[in-house]
Amino acid sequence: MGVGHGHGHAGGGTGGATGHAGARHRWRLAVAFGLIASFFVVELVVGLISGSLALISDAGHMAADVVTLGAALVATKIATRADSTGRRTYGSYRAEVFASGLAVLMMLGVAAYVVVEAVGRIGRGGSGPDIETGPMLVVGFLGLVVNVIALLLLRAGSQDSLNVKGAYLEVVADTAGSVGVMAAGILIVVTGDGVWDTVVAFLIGAFVAVRAVMLGREVLAVLGQHVPAGVDIDTVAGALGEIEGVCDVHDLHAWTLTSGMHVATAHLVLVEGADGAGVLRDGQVLLRERFQIEHATLQVEGHRSAACDAVTW
Repeated sequence: MGVGHGHGHAGGGTGGATGHAGARHRWRLAVAFGLIASFFVVELVVGLISGSLALISDAGHMAADVVTLGAALVATKIATRADSTGRRTYGSYRAEVFASGLAVLMMLGVAAYVVVEAVGRIGRGGSGPDIETGPMLVVGFLGLVVNVIALLLLRAGSQDSLNVKGAYLEVVADTAGSVGVMAAGILIVVTGDGVWDTVVAFLIGAFVAVRAVMLGREVLAVLGQHVPAGVDIDTVAGALGEIEGVCDVHDLHAWTLTSGMHVATAHLVLVEGADGAGVLRDGQVLLRERFQIEHATLQVEGHRSAACDAVTW
């Protein structure tokens, strides 16, 4: 016997969008996408003209931003689309998690390119071509302004949605890149040594790689169906076991479908004469209010089922 609270997972309609973290912040992603995409072209052209690896590396990372933000926008649309096939019983919410995974791959790719190029320049014993510091400083400052605006737009959603967080971290890394470009330009002007361009580019690449690994761990935790962050499964089992009428809890599983959407299943063994309907209701309320697990499928049993004991995994 199970109980739910509205089992439609198609994600379509107003209700789906309203309850979906990524969809609530879609307009922020759209505005940030427009800003970043427009400035990327400017930075790439100036980087090629000036010969600055730091500027080109930052433009490459901004290109990753464009792809990531675009994928995030598409993912929020797909995640709230109604399922017309009848095969996606959880809807398409995980499209956002895959978009976050794409953000990780893009960040790692850009970081690898920048680090390899920087090491190559150092290995050749030079700092590369002559660098025009004027364009570096101007574009670095403009990039900083654009990125700060995008950060302010995405910051609110980064706490609610893994998808938005991926885009937010991309922009955080790009903001650091803009600061790095300006720092490289100033150091070259002060010292007259173009090696600072290579050094700063290397640091930007390393910073981006670290942020990518951190986000990648979160993505893998969701795809691996780990227990939701901040939830202790033993505590959940103990709380369910304390519900009046429950004598045992087994086959308890909890995982994250997508950001802000936690799911759980459990079998509750009842004492003789217990109110099964009341136990189900209390279990749902407990999981929702104490552990923020809104969708829980609970099964009550008069005694521990032999079928459960026969499961080999």
